[in-house]
Amino acid sequence: MLFLKTQSEQNIKKYTNSLKAIGAFSNLFSSSEKPFIQYRVAENAFCEAFTAENLARADVAYDAIINGCGIGIKTFILSGNSKIEKVAEFNSLSTELRLLKGMDLANKLADCRNERIKFADRSYKTTNRIYHIIGRDKLELKIFETPYDLIDKASIEIIAENKTSLKFKDSLNEYNFNISKSVLMKRFVVPKEHIKIDIEILKDPISVLLDLVKPDSQMNTKFINKNEISSSIGQLTQDELIPFKDYVILPLYSPNAKKLSKEPIVPLKSQLNQWNAGGRTRDFGEVYISIPAETRNNAPDFFPNKDSVFNLKIPNGNVFSAKVCQQDSKALMTNPNNAMSNWILREIFALAEGEILTYDKLKEIGYDSVKITKSSSDEYFIDFTPLDEYEKFMEKSKEDLA
Repeated sequence: MLFLKTQSEQNIKKYTNSLKAIGAFSNLFSSSEKPFIQYRVAENAFCEAFTAENLARADVAYDAIINGCGIGIKTFILSGNSKIEKVAEFNSLSTELRLLKGMDLANKLADCRNERIKFADRSYKTTNRIYHIIGRDKLELKIFETPYDLIDKASIEIIAENKTSLKFKDSLNEYNFNISKSVLMKRFVVPKEHIKIDIEILKDPISVLLDLVKPDSQMNTKFINKNEISSSIGQLTQDELIPFKDYVILPLYSPNAKKLSKEPIVPLKSQLNQWNAGGRTRDFGEVYISIPAETRNNAPDFFPNKDSVFNLKIPNGNVFSAKVCQQDSKALMTNPNNAMSNWILREIFALAEGEILTYDKLKEIGYDSVKITKSSSDEYFIDFTPLDEYEKFMEKSKEDLA
């Protein structure tokens, strides 16, 4: 059972009891006999039971990390002993992928898929990885685990191909790529060794919840109908962060080129390539992440004042001393400055000293921006975000601020 084999019976019992309780309230959201377990709730239950680090704030290959193990947590409806489920999206590469066919397409997908997994391994210093599955069947859950494998390019075989999809396999797994949606799916097979949890779905879960509500005698009670309760619980399953207040997304490239419908670029002599600027002798560690003017205008109080030091926690758990600096507080830097370059350029992007960071490199990896999440006035997190996420963030922010 991979990860679960390393856990105590007490923790496993806590976890299965949590899922049993959550599944009992399925009728709040669905009339199916197959229990409803919202994916974020499943992740929270897992992390709570096993004291794992929840990666909900990040958009990476893993949902949780514990003891150097990256864990992808998936919940889906079972129909039989196996199920094809999405494992990756390549929307930003869709134009390029549609030009490929057969083995060329399969090899390109393998490269993209493998690089994203390796990127997560480098970011979180993981030495092992698994998929943890919550399969939802009639009045029961089937909990099982399966290896989180790289695609073995040497053993790829094409199963079938048409205008809409490419089916292929390697020596370990079977995959299906939906060409129009740029979605890669993998077949998950329920192993003989798994945990089965019987679920008793409450017929009227709203009444159970109402019985738990004790009105405050000193306050005016307000009538709450069932639809309101169901809606509220649905909202509680989502982690809602407010753009520009709780988090910002910063590009690792110049967004101006994208605005002009041109190929994005990483500036040759500034930002993460500042070490390459002229004028004086520079150290290879001289880098910074740009804070665009639009972000500074919309979030003037997000970061501390210029040159005020704060903690910046990176994905692997290490904490940098950081500050915003330069004119108009347009740069995010670490102290020492090479802490950022050693981490991003050397460790994550695997660039040698003196090697220019290009947008092609960001595109190859699948991440071109970072998300800065504010925990307190002097505590922040930094995580990588997928291609085009900065543009999506700015568009959504404009809608929210309108």
